[in-house]
Amino acid sequence: MAPYHIRKYQDSDCKEVVELFSKGLTEQVPTTFCHLLRLPQTLALLLGGPLALFLISGSWLLALMASLALLTALRFLAKYPWTEREVTALNTDMSDITKTYLSEQGSYFWVAEFEEKVVGMVGCLPAEDSTMGRKPLELVHLSVAVELRGQGMGKALVRMVLQFARDQSYSEVILSTTALQYSAIGLYQSLGVQKMHEFFFSMSFRIVAVPVILFIFRLPSP
Repeated sequence: MAPYHIRKYQDSDCKEVVELFSKGLTEQVPTTFCHLLRLPQTLALLLGGPLALFLISGSWLLALMASLALLTALRFLAKYPWTEREVTALNTDMSDITKTYLSEQGSYFWVAEFEEKVVGMVGCLPAEDSTMGRKPLELVHLSVAVELRGQGMGKALVRMVLQFARDQSYSEVILSTTALQYSAIGLYQSLGVQKMHEFFFSMSFRIVAVPVILFIFRLPSP
């Protein structure tokens, strides 16, 4: 693989960054759908609902239609949390990346470029829920194009954030990822991250039983 280049975000990158961000979220829908299908309550609904309908109506066709309707509803449920996340981000921090991440000291946004295309990105900014006596930086929106994963790009982007945190005298870097994003969890753990606790981004994530794991990098004092 030819070398990629990590650099500061520019306004001309906006379209490619948004596209990469949206694709990264869309990738999570099939995984979430499979996760939903494995839940005991979902299995009970998929098996028990159509069977009960058949016993009442005596129609296998009606039972089959009910099964298809349930699967369609579950697919919608699997997609909705990620659509919600996308819409929220595109209407808040991602609506003006330069203003959010590059207008003040203490925040930043990088892109990874390969063959003149944006194929990776990551941002960081002061955590909103910081508590007295702590100065955490939050790593956000880490994403690498599918075809270029496994090349060390994600790790390089995370290290850019960690070095930025040290240079800016942050004591901690926090980040969050869902419990279903196994490759991201493995990446963070390989860099020495520590798990803090789990929570839900929103009610839609709670409904599909997809918790979010909050991780922390503790940076040594200079």
